[in-house]
Amino acid sequence: MNSKTVGYLYVLSAVVIFAGQDAFSKYLGAKYPPIMVTMIRFWAFAAFVLLLATSSGGIRKALVTKRPLLQVARGILLVTEIVVVIFAFTKAGLAVSQAILQSTPLIVTILSVPLLGEKVGMRRGAAIVVGLIGVMIILRPTDVRIEITLLIPLIAALMYAFYGIATRAVSRHDSAITSVVYAGLIGAGFISLIGPFYWTPIRMEDWPAMVALCIFGSVSHYLLIKAYRLLTAIEVQPITYLQLILSIIIATTYFGETVTTNMIVGSIIVVGAGLFTVWREHHLSKRIAGPDI
Repeated sequence: MNSKTVGYLYVLSAVVIFAGQDAFSKYLGAKYPPIMVTMIRFWAFAAFVLLLATSSGGIRKALVTKRPLLQVARGILLVTEIVVVIFAFTKAGLAVSQAILQSTPLIVTILSVPLLGEKVGMRRGAAIVVGLIGVMIILRPTDVRIEITLLIPLIAALMYAFYGIATRAVSRHDSAITSVVYAGLIGAGFISLIGPFYWTPIRMEDWPAMVALCIFGSVSHYLLIKAYRLLTAIEVQPITYLQLILSIIIATTYFGETVTTNMIVGSIIVVGAGLFTVWREHHLSKRIAGPDI
């Protein structure tokens, strides 16, 4: 197999594992405090990034950064966002949460203008508006009142978008390994200051799910790192949207969730707008000159 094919297999495997990871997160988050579940997951993630750093030139080298404060902020933001995501899975539902989380690339594009100084032309601007309309269709504001629980995944999407912006910013100065190491270690350290206060004894029958969650979290990130070494973002992004489909299947099959028409329509609009913005950004990056019109 050529490198592209291997890269696509890495992405596809990562997406399948991410979907399983979300299922275990919902299952455990309904039984135990999301903060505790996230803490245990990040302990495993921290061990993984230490091994990764050791095999990639050493831990000391991986910790060298030109943006230490921003790297620390990334770690805190990521672990907090995951707590909110698990809470969203249990309160709003896995399927609808994943549908709303697909708006993250659109929010990143919006935030990149004031925070990174990037320019968004008419075409990407129109795609963002369409995508946000898709989010509103999912939220169903015409029902007089918006379910407050649906705002939880929306908050998570906003938090992950800020994490994405911070990651873009540090990528201009630090290596991918450095960013992963800081996300894992800072995230684990920060959640460990809070998580023990929420500790709840884990039942014997739930340990397999907890172990699986920890393994899935590390393996999926490793596969995605490998994929990005072989593929570009425009090649990876379309495949990651398969996670929404897998999540819907899991949510309806194993958790008895209901998929509504407005959620399907809104998801299609959001994913379509997201794909266009990613493609447009890739297209513009290849152009030497010329306005985004």
